Amino acid sequence: MFKSLFDTQTRFAKLDKNGDPLKRINELVDWSIFWPELSPFAEVANPSKGGRPPVCPLLKFKMLVLQSLYNLSDDGLEQLVLDRLSFMRFLGLGIGDDVPDAKTIWLFRETLKEHGLTEKLFARFGEFLNRAGFAAKQGQIVDASIVKVPTRRDSRETNDRIKKEEPVKEWTPNQRAQKDVDARWTQKNGNTFFGYKDHVAADVKHKLIRAYDVTPASVHDSNVFESLLTENSDPSVYADSAYMSAARITRMTSADSPWLPCIHEKGHAKHPLSESQRAANRERSRHRVRVEHVFGAQWQMSGKQLLRGIGIARARVKIGLRNLAYNLARYASLAFGKRSIVS
Repeated sequence: MFKSLFDTQTRFAKLDKNGDPLKRINELVDWSIFWPELSPFAEVANPSKGGRPPVCPLLKFKMLVLQSLYNLSDDGLEQLVLDRLSFMRFLGLGIGDDVPDAKTIWLFRETLKEHGLTEKLFARFGEFLNRAGFAAKQGQIVDASIVKVPTRRDSRETNDRIKKEEPVKEWTPNQRAQKDVDARWTQKNGNTFFGYKDHVAADVKHKLIRAYDVTPASVHDSNVFESLLTENSDPSVYADSAYMSAARITRMTSADSPWLPCIHEKGHAKHPLSESQRAANRERSRHRVRVEHVFGAQWQMSGKQLLRGIGIARARVKIGLRNLAYNLARYASLAFGKRSIVS
C-alpha cells in the first residue's frame, strides 16, 4: 500500500527512533500538577458570542515551555507549532486543530506576570520533584548568570535620572513604552553587559534549580545569597569568591545556622592564598563547577539571543519560565535514565 509522504505515523516513528526529547518530557511529567494554579484562568465558552472557543490554560502554559526550550518569539512559536509535528504532539494537537496565535500567547504571559504565577508554577514543580525521588542532595551551589536585553542608548544625564527614578520628560509616551528603565549595566571579566541577572541555587547531586531570583544586572551576586538557600540533605553551600565575606562566614558558622559555608577564598596582591587555601578551593571547585552545567544547558536553549521584553516584571516571567523549562528537561533526562537502569 502506498504511503503518503506526509504520513504522520511514519514521521512519529522516525522521531521516536532518533529520540524526541519532547515526547520524553511529555511522558514523564505529570502536567496535572500545574492545574491548581492554572484552573482559575480557564475561560468558559459562550456560544451566544460566537468566535473561537477558549484555549485551555494548560495548553498555553505548555506553549510557553516550548518557547523557553527553543528561545522562540511569540510569532515564531505560533509558526513552528503549525509546522512541526513534534511540537503538535507535545501539545496534544492534531493537524486540523486550532493553534493559539501569538497575541493569545502574549496575553497569557501577561497573566502570569500580573498574578505572580511563574514563581508558583516553579514551586509546584519543585514539590513534584521531591515526590518523584529527586529531593535536593549533596549540598547546593549558588551562582548568577547575566541575561542580556536590547541596549538602551541614552545620554549620561538621562541614565543618571533613570537611576534616581526621576521622570524623563523628553520622552514621548511611545518612547517611554519602549524603554527598559529597570535593566542596568554591569561589568564581568572586562566586558560590559546590559540587562538582568538570574540568581540560582542548584543542588549538587541532580543539578536541578531549587530557587531563583531575578534582579537588575548591577545588583551584586552576594546581595541575594541567603534568600536563595533551600532545604537540602547536606548543609554544604558552594559559591565562588564573589560571595565571600567575613560577616557571611560568621553568620553561617554560628550555632543556630543550618548551613556549612564552602565558599572560595580570594587572594590579594599583598595577601596571596596559601597552598592549603588553594587546595581547599580546588576541592570546592569539584562541586561548585556543576552549576556551570546548568548555565551551559540554558545557554544552549537561548544561545546568544537577547531577552525580549520591557521591564523587570516581564523579565522575571521569562527568566522564571526558562528556569522551569530547564528543570522539566533535566528531570526528564534524570527520570528516563533511572527508568532505563531499572528496566
